[in-house]
Amino acid sequence: MDEALDLVYRSERGRVLARLIAVVKDFDLAEDAVQDAFVAAAGAWAVSGIPTNPAGWLVTTARRKAVDRLRRSASAERRHRAWGELAIAWDAWETPGPIEDDRLRLIFTCCHPALSIDAQVALTLRSLGGLTTDEVARAFLVSETTLAQRIVRAKRKIRQAAIPYRVPSSEEFAERLGAVLAVVYLIFNAGYLASSGDELVRVDLCDEGVRLAGLLVELLPDEPEPLGLAALVHFQDSRRVARIDDEGQPLTLEEQDRGRWDAGQVAAGGELLARARRLDRPGPYQLKAAIAAVHAGARSADLTDWATIVRLYDNLLQWEPTPVVQLNRAVAVAMAQGPATGLALLDEPTLAGVLVDYHLYHSTRADLLRRDGRAREAAAAYQRARRQTNNIAEHSFLDRRLKELAESAETAPYGG
Repeated sequence: MDEALDLVYRSERGRVLARLIAVVKDFDLAEDAVQDAFVAAAGAWAVSGIPTNPAGWLVTTARRKAVDRLRRSASAERRHRAWGELAIAWDAWETPGPIEDDRLRLIFTCCHPALSIDAQVALTLRSLGGLTTDEVARAFLVSETTLAQRIVRAKRKIRQAAIPYRVPSSEEFAERLGAVLAVVYLIFNAGYLASSGDELVRVDLCDEGVRLAGLLVELLPDEPEPLGLAALVHFQDSRRVARIDDEGQPLTLEEQDRGRWDAGQVAAGGELLARARRLDRPGPYQLKAAIAAVHAGARSADLTDWATIVRLYDNLLQWEPTPVVQLNRAVAVAMAQGPATGLALLDEPTLAGVLVDYHLYHSTRADLLRRDGRAREAAAAYQRARRQTNNIAEHSFLDRRLKELAESAETAPYGG
């Protein structure tokens, strides 16, 4: 039962919470009520079994728990007013507007332009994306404490400024779209490379990212960036099966059997990207999708057009001058011009300082050091990367690299 409840928690919590927040208009109250509902489920389902519609059961129970909390905490006058508002809000939320999907509706609702875009994305990811505070912090390359404080401030501003919880009209989509796209992509990304756990991929988050990207395309078919995002996640998700070997160990892009990439997803990504390009309004997600398309178009890793990828990253930096984009560009430069050139970019103090706690920075640097024949430095970088990730599959990959380096050192001729 514990395993089944955990599965329901991971798959349904975001949707249940989305409905509660929209109705009670208070993040903390909704989160507490949903938690109460799962506690109740643990007891009730152990006796009666999991209901046919667990999400519906949880929504109904969480709504009742929210009322219970209002009853205990409010004066009679305020309590009756709150209950009346709760009933009205519930009825309003049950009537779909331009966005029918509960979770996407609340993502748009929470991405309110009165908050900074970082606050919008962080709050929405933590509340609705199915991500822990640590996972969201890693996505923003900040500490868990810093991220938690950012979320608290966002909630406080919503409460103090009485920012309305309402689904935006179609005319308001544009000013929220950037944050919504970021939320959906980071949900997918958190699944594509899980920061903790036993497995490299969290399938539930990847599937949800693909699903939400598809809904955005349906909602905004003439907007190029949702098409670019949908193309990107299709290209990336096409590699899912090929990213691990038969023993569950991670494989790098060049190690993967490209015959195992999902040809249907690659084709779908290509069609979505072509649709976006016909609209002739370039943007960062289209550029990321274009980079993924170059990889998908190479029959083998050694036939990859790295020069084109470097140019695409140069363009992407104009849109997103972020450390992670710089890191990825450095890899492309290394593959096009040699590892020493890429290492020079990675070792620039401004980039190295910002990414000092990012395990992928150190594993990337280790790989380039290995390619450049600097085995001792590579081993130290791999060890540092290992200390900075809690993902067991990543640990296995890094241990494999360390073992390969040690074996190479043992077989090297004296003086080599």
